Amino acid sequence: MLMVLLMGAAIWGIGLAMKAPVRDRLIMLGVLLAGVLAIQLILPDGHPLREATGSEPEFWVLVAGLGALVWGYRALLRRLRSRAQPQAPAAPAAPGGPFTDDELSRYARHIVLRELGGPGQRKLKDATVLVIGAGGLGAPVLHYLAAAGLGTIGVIDDDVVAASNLQRQVIHGVSTLGMPKVFSAAERIADLNPHVTIRPYHRRLTSDIATDLFAEYDLVLDGSDNFDTRYLVNRACVATKTPLVAAALTQWEGQISLYDPGSGGPCYECVFATRPAPGLVPSCAEAGVISPLPGVLGAMMALEAIKALTGAGETLRGRMLFYDALYADTRIMTLKKRPGCPACGGGA
Repeated sequence: MLMVLLMGAAIWGIGLAMKAPVRDRLIMLGVLLAGVLAIQLILPDGHPLREATGSEPEFWVLVAGLGALVWGYRALLRRLRSRAQPQAPAAPAAPGGPFTDDELSRYARHIVLRELGGPGQRKLKDATVLVIGAGGLGAPVLHYLAAAGLGTIGVIDDDVVAASNLQRQVIHGVSTLGMPKVFSAAERIADLNPHVTIRPYHRRLTSDIATDLFAEYDLVLDGSDNFDTRYLVNRACVATKTPLVAAALTQWEGQISLYDPGSGGPCYECVFATRPAPGLVPSCAEAGVISPLPGVLGAMMALEAIKALTGAGETLRGRMLFYDALYADTRIMTLKKRPGCPACGGGA
């Protein structure tokens, strides 16, 4: 046994003097130990070589087990350290430039779609969209547009994250409570896809900025929760000839459509000529809303945006989809332009 220990010490000392890596020295000790175990297990009792190396194989099996534990522990520590090291985010590609390797890998499931492909993904990369509201509908819209690779996403909202939002507004979290929703959303988008440019506007949408703001974008998605904003958004979209994807929901039900009078479809005001009487349509805070419903409608909004921007499939232009989550029922209604509409038809 003493001979084996001396050989082990010699191997370690020579390796240290030669500045051999610790891993190589451990491998040599492992080879020595394996040789000793082979001697103990193969040679018969009383053999001089077996006697010189300890004569009892149990001891060396124990040493081998302890060595394996130490080796496994070191390997686990290295793996944990490597995972804990901050990874440098992939550099976003220049607008209009070729896709990076990371983008090609990230969007591979889009690129293989016959209806989308590389040209469709390029259209998404070059597109600019504005999301009104970073709440129940805006949260899934922002998530999926960013994941899909929309080049530039603007989001406008004057609210801050509250605990009551977290039941359905999935882009926010406990760590961003009290933070303006647009900045909370921007943080999540930056973590989700560094190739997306996010423009947060922490302010209320008003008539004096709407038209100029909308003119900077190819498409607007309205996830607001009040009729004043919905009518304002519609008028600004009509004025700038910007297509509008809008949805609304309450309790268990939701509706969605694409309003695009510039392409022959109706605008929002063609369909909803007058506002409901006060109290007729209660807010989510008053009436409640089931948690996944904004996710369902928000995902539909993002999907309509992708189709509208790429030309894939058939959009909800001129149609409205109604979704009843409580009874798993979906209906579609055909919509038409309203003659004399004050927003898009030249009416008073």
